[in-house]
Amino acid sequence: MTSPLDEADLRTRVQTCIDDELRHQSGVLDELGPDVSDLLDRIESLLAGGKRLRAAFLYWGHRAAGRPDSPALIRLATAMEFFQAAALIHDDVMDDSDTRRGMPAAHRALAAVHTERGWGGDDERFGVAGAILAGNLCLTWTDELVATSGLPADDLARGREMFDRMRTQLMAGQFLDVVDSVRPWDDLPAAERVERAQRVIRYKSAKYTVEHPLLIGATAGGLGETDLTHLSSYGLDVGHAFQLRDDLLGVFGDPDSTGKPAGDDLREGKRTLLIAHTLSGTDDAGRALLRKHLGRPDLSPADVDALRAVITDSGAVDAVEGEITSLATRARTSLAAATGVTPDARPVLDALVEISTARTA
Repeated sequence: MTSPLDEADLRTRVQTCIDDELRHQSGVLDELGPDVSDLLDRIESLLAGGKRLRAAFLYWGHRAAGRPDSPALIRLATAMEFFQAAALIHDDVMDDSDTRRGMPAAHRALAAVHTERGWGGDDERFGVAGAILAGNLCLTWTDELVATSGLPADDLARGREMFDRMRTQLMAGQFLDVVDSVRPWDDLPAAERVERAQRVIRYKSAKYTVEHPLLIGATAGGLGETDLTHLSSYGLDVGHAFQLRDDLLGVFGDPDSTGKPAGDDLREGKRTLLIAHTLSGTDDAGRALLRKHLGRPDLSPADVDALRAVITDSGAVDAVEGEITSLATRARTSLAAATGVTPDARPVLDALVEISTARTA
């Protein structure tokens, strides 16, 4: 059976558009000389992989409004992948992550280039500076792809407000995550821990992963307000469930599938809903173990296993799995209520619920 991500040959066409855009931007940068190729190499490596979820949601949001397939629509959808690349590069810097999709994170790869060439100064500082600039390039190219997509001007104008909202809210959502990573959590009421974790999920992940790309496409396509409201609910619930699944994989996922070391989220000390539920459901000994080990970059495999046991025994895994199931059900109910969605888009959007919440990377 064809994956919903491959309907309309979408992933292949998006990758072709990515490759064409990178070739174009390489030509723009040629006059700067060969040094900038290090930035392009990092971006190209990152954009060679990924599910293309954001591109798919934008594409099928537009098709849901009754608009046809076109090269212009593919180009607009591809802009979401450059936006995602920017977010990942910057997120890895903020989280001090070593890997992304089984490769060194951009700042690590650039630091290694600095070391290999025997350059002066601090290699890590060089890597961080280069990664920030690589992410900024991706943001610039996102805007350029949207502006030059080729969709009618009226359609682009309708989708522009949602596009601008996505960019603004994601950046502030990233900061919410940074704030919560340093504010004390242990002594907070359980409900407040959950509320903080849910807020980060909403603004750092759920909206820009599903809801905003979907609504950019549907709004640009002229879908009616009632159907847009239902698709907004669908997108927010799917995006929320997607992040909860990602949080589970960040603790229990197979490194060969996730592309990150086992238990990497534990080493980074991420204040996820999974951890919020663990703190509520475990005993004093479990909370003490979390306080001792969560956020330690030198966690051993045995430490990771001990934390996993605490998380599982607390009932947190079952609670998060139950929420994923509930969110997926709600999303399908919202999709069914969007009666103006076209018959060709509806089954794909329904199938994307399963793709976004599956128990694999």
